[in-house]
Formats: sequence, structure tokens, C-alpha cells
Amino acid sequence: MDPSLAAYRPRPRQFFIAREGYPLIGIALIASLLAWMTGWNWGGAAFLVVAAFVTYFFRNPNRTVPQGDGLIVAPADGRVVEVRTETPTPHTGRSSVKVGIFMSALNVHINRFPITGTVAKLIYQAGKFLVATLDKASEQNERNTLIIEDEEGREFVLVQVAGIVARRIICYLREGDRIKQGERFGLICFGSRLDLYMPAGTSVEVKRGDRVRAGETIIGRLG
Repeated sequence: MDPSLAAYRPRPRQFFIAREGYPLIGIALIASLLAWMTGWNWGGAAFLVVAAFVTYFFRNPNRTVPQGDGLIVAPADGRVVEVRTETPTPHTGRSSVKVGIFMSALNVHINRFPITGTVAKLIYQAGKFLVATLDKASEQNERNTLIIEDEEGREFVLVQVAGIVARRIICYLREGDRIKQGERFGLICFGSRLDLYMPAGTSVEVKRGDRVRAGETIIGRLG
């Protein structure tokens, strides 16, 4: 198997609940039913709560993408944990503007494209599972990197980063694929981080601590 496709999964049909959650929801519901049938009421209730949580975790709402030239939207739901106006881009070394977003287990975990463009390269790297809020998680944790070119040839880099609980990165894309701004391109299961590197000179519209919504919140503007 091509190492760059270690996180790849074919894009499923999109429903209000992400398809990746169906097996886990089904297992929890079956376990709950079996527990009730055997008279283990506490167990039945507990597995029902697990099923409800997993259903909530894998929610997959539609989003309305803002319109306007040069807008960059958030690629993930969550809290902004890092903003750097000048930092080297992974794998290319170019100077860039970085925004890091942490997704807790309560956030929507569907990842969306911040711009319209083409996947120029995919790079999967095995690694550690440090707490995703730490800056060093960007360099040491398991991660999947997408190098993207927009319609003007500008380079953006997206990095899906696993966390201390998250052990499954999913990406629907392969090299050469095109995708529109705001479209779904993958997810990371159970708490994680997504880093976006934008071209140098990009105006950042968020600050550390801000809450953002994938596909809707404007996080940057191209100059």
C-alpha cells in the first residue's frame, strides 16, 4: 500500500450522522439490548448512554460557507490553540502563517477544506499520541499532511494530528483530487488537532482561545 494513503478511506455518502460512526453505534445498541434481555438493567442503561454519546460525536451538520474573494474558512470545529504569523511550513520550508485548532470530544469532528483547490501531495507520518493542545504535538504526533494549491497556485498545508485519545485519522482524498471550499475531506476520531499553514502575508482573523466552526468561521484573508 502507498504510505501516503495510510489514512485514506473512500468518501462515503454524507448523512447527518457520519458513516464512520455506524458500526460503533450499532455495537453499543446491541450491547444495550443484550444487557436488558439478561436483566442487567444498569448495563443496558450504560450502553445506551454510550450509544447516545457516539451518535453525538459523529454528528455531521451542513454548513453555509461565507462568500467573498480571498476568504479562508476554518477547516475544523474547536478552539484556536496556536497562532503564528511567521513559521516554516512542514515539508516545504516556506514561510507561512499558522493557525492550530484543537477539537475536544464534544466538537464536530468533520474536517472541511479552507479554500478551493487541488491536493498536490499527501504525506502520512506515524508518531506519538501527545495531548493535542501542546504545540509540540504538531511535530511529534501521528499526522496526515495535505499540501494544497489553490486556483492561483498559492500553497496551503493542512495537517490532521492525532491526540492522546484519537487513534484514527481518516482522509477521503488522494493526490490530484480537487475539492471546493467548505466541502468535507475527512475526520479524526475522539479528540484531536488540525493545523493550517497559509501563505505568508495572510491576514489572520482569529486569536488564541477563539471558538471556530468548520466551513463557516473566517480565519484568514489573502492579501
